[in-house]
Amino acid sequence: MNDRSITTTPVPRRHFLRAAGVTMALPMLDALLPRVRAGEKAAQPPRRMICICTPLGVYPPCFFPEQAGKDYQLTPYLEPLNDLRDDFTVISGLSHPEVGSSHDSIFSFLTAAPHPEIRAAFRNSISLDQFAAEHIGDRTRFSSLSLSAEGFGLSWTRSGALVPPDLYPATVFARMFLEGRPDEVEAQSRRLRDGQSILDTIREQARKMQPALGSRDREKVDEYFTSVRDLEQRLVSAEQWSRKPKPKVEVAPPTNNLNSADLIGKNRLLFDLIHLALQTDSTRLITMLLLGTSLVPPIAGVSLGHHDLSHHGQDPAKIGQLKTVETEKMKTLHEFLTKLKSTDEQGASLLDRTMVFFSSNLGNASNHSTRNLPVLLAGGGFKHGQHLAFDPANPPPLCNLYVSMLQRLGIESDAFGSSTSTLTGLEFA
Repeated sequence: MNDRSITTTPVPRRHFLRAAGVTMALPMLDALLPRVRAGEKAAQPPRRMICICTPLGVYPPCFFPEQAGKDYQLTPYLEPLNDLRDDFTVISGLSHPEVGSSHDSIFSFLTAAPHPEIRAAFRNSISLDQFAAEHIGDRTRFSSLSLSAEGFGLSWTRSGALVPPDLYPATVFARMFLEGRPDEVEAQSRRLRDGQSILDTIREQARKMQPALGSRDREKVDEYFTSVRDLEQRLVSAEQWSRKPKPKVEVAPPTNNLNSADLIGKNRLLFDLIHLALQTDSTRLITMLLLGTSLVPPIAGVSLGHHDLSHHGQDPAKIGQLKTVETEKMKTLHEFLTKLKSTDEQGASLLDRTMVFFSSNLGNASNHSTRNLPVLLAGGGFKHGQHLAFDPANPPPLCNLYVSMLQRLGIESDAFGSSTSTLTGLEFA
C-alpha cells in the first residue's frame, strides 16, 4: 500500500483559489487527492499529449542520426537535448501517404487527409487531438487547446472545420486565471500591466492553505507560483514592446519586424503557457504551431528571413544561417522538456505523463517534400533513448505513431487516419 492510503484532510477549496476577478487552479497536490482505502484501486494517473509543428521543417542532415538503435551519435540539432537523451525517441522515414509536396500539407499534419495540395477537391477530417478530445476532453476544464504563433492552427473537427486557434498567450492566460464581471477582469488585467501579480490577489487564501500541505506539496505550490509569475512578466514585457514606437532611421526600411519575427520569444511564451496548463490539469490535449516567418528573426548572425533560409537551394551561406535559427529553436524545446521533467506530479514528472510530439508537415522545406518527416517523441511513458529508422522509400504511415499515442492516452483505438497498426519498435515503459 502506498503512502496515499493515509491522507490529511483535503485543503479547503480543493482545486481552486478565488478572489476578485481571479480563479486560480492549483497544481495536482497530494493533499487534494481522494482517499484510497485499503483494498481499493488507485485512480489511473492523467496522461497528456502535446503536438508541436514547426511549419518550415528542419534541415535534415542536422536532425537525423546516421545510426539506428540506442547507440546513435547525436546530431547538431539533438546535441542541445543531450541530457534528456533517455527521455526521447528520434524517428526517421515516416510520412503521410497521399499527401503531396506543398505548404498545404499543413492542413493534413494531424489528420492525414489525402491531397490537401488539390484545394478545390480537398476535404479535411478530424485531427488527432480532437479525436482524443472526444474520448477524454470532458475530464478537464478545457477539452483541448489549439495554440499558434502563425495565425493558423493544427486542430480540425470531425466535419473537417478548422478549430480557431488561440494566437495570444495573454488571452489564454486570462481564460485560465481571470474570472468575474468584465470590470473585475479589466481591473485585474490593468494590475498585471502595472506590475502586480494575480498572486497578490489570492495571497491570503494561499497563506491559509499552507498548514494543510505536506513539504512536497509546499515545494510544488512554490514552484507553480514561480511559473505563474515568470509568465506574467513575459506577457507584460511582450505587451509593452508591442506598444512602443519603433526607432526611426535614415535608411531604407528593413524586412525585420521585432515583434512579428521573434520566433524564439513567441515559442517561449507558448511553452510557458503550456507548462501552466499542464500543471493545473486545465487540459490534457494541446496543439502548437510554431512561427515560420518571412521576416528576419532577431537572432545574432541571422540577416535573412526564416522562410527564405528554409528554401536554401543548397546555398551554404543560407544553410549556415538556417542552422543558427533551428538550433535556437531546439534549445527552446530543450528548455520546455527540462521544465516538464523537473515538475513533480504525484511522484512522477510532468514529462513522464505527457507525450510531446515534435515534427513538421515538411520533410525538406527547400523542395517542399513531405517525405521523411522529422519526428521526435519525448516523455509520455514510452521506452525512449533510441533512433527508430524506417525506410523512407517504403515507410509505415505516420498515423501508426498516432495510434500508439492514442493508446498511451488510454483510448482503445486501433485505427486513425491512414494507419495500418501501431508503430513497430515503440513500446510503453
